Amino acid sequence: MSLAPILVVTTGGTFDKQYFDALSEYKIGETVIDKLLAIARVAHPFRVVELMRKDSLDLTDTDRALIRATIDAAPETRVVITHGTDTMTHTAAALADVTGKTIVLTGALAPARFAESDAPFNLGMAFACCQSAPAGVWITMSGSVFDALKVRKDREAGKFVEI
Repeated sequence: MSLAPILVVTTGGTFDKQYFDALSEYKIGETVIDKLLAIARVAHPFRVVELMRKDSLDLTDTDRALIRATIDAAPETRVVITHGTDTMTHTAAALADVTGKTIVLTGALAPARFAESDAPFNLGMAFACCQSAPAGVWITMSGSVFDALKVRKDREAGKFVEI
């Protein structure tokens, strides 16, 4: 298995949400990716780029172009993107024609700062997928790997499903 470095691009989303109390609005805070990877004792080489702090519903085509430009300019051929789940598939579609890179989007249904979050597991899945999948765009959520162009979020079931 290759130890090619992984670029981790953070965009915000539930992964990095913070809640202050039951009556307050959330805000997307500083990314917790470095902390999660340190806790997991990840020895694989990686670089984190905190690109933006947005809910995915607030992402624009300009934001997606910035994500794409960041990936295109990066020397790494393996990329993990932390992203809000609501529009993850839109960003995946915007990256579909990137060649020569394995791009894995992941997110969380509960913030990483919560004790019962799926964020650490999803991040681990994304790291594994990024190292083992062929070039293309993938989504890892809830223990599954999906072709990013053949999946949708099922809001009622609280999970991603193949289409």
